[in-house]
Amino acid sequence: MSSHGNSLFLRESGQRLGRVGWLQRLQESLQQRALRTRLRLQTMTREHVFRFLRRNAFILLTVSAVVIGVSLAFALRPYQLSYRQIKYFSFPGELLMRMLQMLVLPLIVSSLVTGMASLDNKATGRMGMRAAVYYMVTTVIAVFIGILMVTIIHPGKGSKEGLHREGRIETIPTADAFMDLVRYAPVGILFLIAGKILEMEDMAVLGGQLGMYTLTVIVGLFVHACGILPLIYFLITHRNPFPFIGGILQALITAMGTSSSSATLPITFRCLEEGLGVDRRITRFVLPVGATVNMDGTALYEALAAIFIAQVNNYELNLGQITTISITATAASVGAAGIPQAGLVTMVIVLTSVGLPTEDITLIIAVDWFL
Repeated sequence: MSSHGNSLFLRESGQRLGRVGWLQRLQESLQQRALRTRLRLQTMTREHVFRFLRRNAFILLTVSAVVIGVSLAFALRPYQLSYRQIKYFSFPGELLMRMLQMLVLPLIVSSLVTGMASLDNKATGRMGMRAAVYYMVTTVIAVFIGILMVTIIHPGKGSKEGLHREGRIETIPTADAFMDLVRYAPVGILFLIAGKILEMEDMAVLGGQLGMYTLTVIVGLFVHACGILPLIYFLITHRNPFPFIGGILQALITAMGTSSSSATLPITFRCLEEGLGVDRRITRFVLPVGATVNMDGTALYEALAAIFIAQVNNYELNLGQITTISITATAASVGAAGIPQAGLVTMVIVLTSVGLPTEDITLIIAVDWFL
């Protein structure tokens, strides 16, 4: 990397800004962003609104399906539907889960091939090897943090009477075909959530568990992003990591708003190349590959969610199964799409690997869009 001569935390003369200057620079940046937002709202037309709706249709439909499903379930709970009636009602959602199960094997193969092909095409020389090692190490650490957090906090504790189930879970064979699930997914999610709420005997218990689950995920992501990654930066460069983090603050805010590493790439390029003076050859090599294969948050989230679902079902996982979850979550995160809610599809892979019920993904759909 080149020097930080163009950093947001350096004056034109190269002198480092103090804490007050840093806060003033941050305040000016936020004010400029607010001004641009106001101007955009003032010049907004109907075509802009339609374009926004088309671009975010899947997210909006998914959130709407969650709201409608929850409302419909609470409206039907007073009628005390039988287990058979609930299963009939949940049938459209069951179709969605079976179609997702059908994609497990092809998705594993394609994700691994895509991720490894990206590394093989790019990873030549010392820089490629360092990038590959960094991607693998940080992803494994993220999985370990997720498992550690969910084991310590235990968000699924006390759920023995939370769900009412009869029968057994049947294994669905994988078919050699792909189906277009995007348009059907919100419909399936609606009925899955409604059916799951109708099965619950104690809503207060599960509500508390979801709250603890959300807190556990946030704590795990915070530890990884604000503790582990800055520590790695310090150990390798022997520099204070927080000025560097401040230099990519705009990219971090964009990532939080879009929930997409792919959509954030242009902003990340600009922050590193123009703001922090990182060599263009490094950014153009590392960032596109990393946006595809270095999904630390996805790996952490999926490992944590799988153990949470096991806790909700009072299913004791042994060391071998936890190891399987770790390996599968790491593999599933490689090549996962850098778009919102991409982890829900690969989550099926992790649950199937240890025999956990895939329909219980609906337990976390209500908060997945936020995480």
